[in-house]
Amino acid sequence: MTTESSPLTIAQLAELAGVSTATVSKVVNGRSEVSSETRAAVEELIRRHGYRRQRRRSTPTALVELVFHALEGDYPVEITKGVAEVARKHELMVGVSDLHRDLSAGDAWLEGVLRRRPSGVIAVFSGLTEAQHLQLARREIPLVLLDPADAPGRSIPSVGAGNWNGGLTATRHLLELGHRRIAIITGPDSALSSRARLDGYRTALDMAGVPVDPELIGRGDFLIEGGLAEAHRLLRLPDRPTAIFATNDGQAIGIYHAAHQLGLRVPDDLSVIGFDDLPSVRWAIPPLTTIRQPLSEMAAAATSMLLTLANGEPLPQSRVELATELVVRESTAPPPPPAG
Repeated sequence: MTTESSPLTIAQLAELAGVSTATVSKVVNGRSEVSSETRAAVEELIRRHGYRRQRRRSTPTALVELVFHALEGDYPVEITKGVAEVARKHELMVGVSDLHRDLSAGDAWLEGVLRRRPSGVIAVFSGLTEAQHLQLARREIPLVLLDPADAPGRSIPSVGAGNWNGGLTATRHLLELGHRRIAIITGPDSALSSRARLDGYRTALDMAGVPVDPELIGRGDFLIEGGLAEAHRLLRLPDRPTAIFATNDGQAIGIYHAAHQLGLRVPDDLSVIGFDDLPSVRWAIPPLTTIRQPLSEMAAAATSMLLTLANGEPLPQSRVELATELVVRESTAPPPPPAG
């Protein structure tokens, strides 16, 4: 056989053909579940360039690598439970990394992953650079994004929640109780979920004919401290809000503290609604009304997708979005009557 260049690896053939390494592997190993056009294209590349088998291809470790942008509060616990449930059924371990609030993984983290060679990586509320994606792909380590911080490309599988609909539902609940001065405390502007929840809030107000007051949009960071600081600003306005939508439960707890410090009662003087439905908020005083996003179920779905990829099988869809739902407890009520 004559070739135009030195023999190529599976990863190099996949890059030239514009397909996944799993697809090239199926062609090389004579498996049937590949379209005739794709098979012909890959086989033509092999005829032209040749195929070089990896001399010492290491076996993946029975490990799912789970990387968080921060290990704080109940959120990572719920995610880890969902991953562990699926991993346990497949006799896999779960390894956890913490990026310490950085939304992107550093090279040191990636080097550790490449040494461990896990069965796959789940990145939670964080992202990887294109170069890092390529390095994982070359080592045939699949990647799934869970609750991604930014919009993932089509080629990167991801799992999320109905954030826009959750923001819409939360705001509608407050509108139906009679509130019109409804504030919101967002998450980071860089977070896809935060932007979607804010858009849902704006849409609900627009549909109800209530003007969006820029003064009532507080810029938060998904942290309790951020909720506390923004709530103080909002509750000191001359025409303060009668309700606040916190775009995560942590910030809702911050609002509770601000209201207490200012002598306001929840929900008599101020209604508060959160987002997540973390286990601890049902024990808040009063128990928090919130939008439930199914974190454990999202994590389980991401793990199942990862294992499908690790087995060299195609995914039925690259994006999975689970529904959110309103959980009404005791922190929301009709607005207080006007003073005087």
